[in-house]
Amino acid sequence: MKFWLLKSEPDTFSYTDLESALNKGTVWDGVRNYQARNILRDDINVGDKAFFYHSSCKEPGIAGLCTVTETNITDPSSLDPTSNYYDPKSSPDNPRWITIRVVADRALNRVITLKELRQHEALSEMVLLNRGRLSVQPVSEEEWETILGLEHS
Repeated sequence: MKFWLLKSEPDTFSYTDLESALNKGTVWDGVRNYQARNILRDDINVGDKAFFYHSSCKEPGIAGLCTVTETNITDPSSLDPTSNYYDPKSSPDNPRWITIRVVADRALNRVITLKELRQHEALSEMVLLNRGRLSVQPVSEEEWETILGLEHS
């Protein structure tokens, strides 16, 4: 099992929205960065765990935990001409954008903010804190455990 951090703008899709999807979860659509797409396509596996991170908001931070339930899905938004994420070069036979399905595990007791994450030496090498623009990022097992430990502090 691997660990990840998935970013979403809460005014577009929040952790509460993911919880509302219940057991069916949701596809992580609209990713339009090739490096993030390659992670979704090549590295993430069913059963992997992820932090759900609220980005581009007043207080960015980790809001909840989710599990990957399906991989290698053609991103439906890339095929929908009415979507902001439509890509005319993508097709069902030759998809350009791949996504995953995730389901909510649980909300954290509190949002662990970006500001708080930056205060911990054990997280100093975390992708989020160094090359944080990517919407899908790896998280080491040590970083995962450190962050879970912050939830009750």
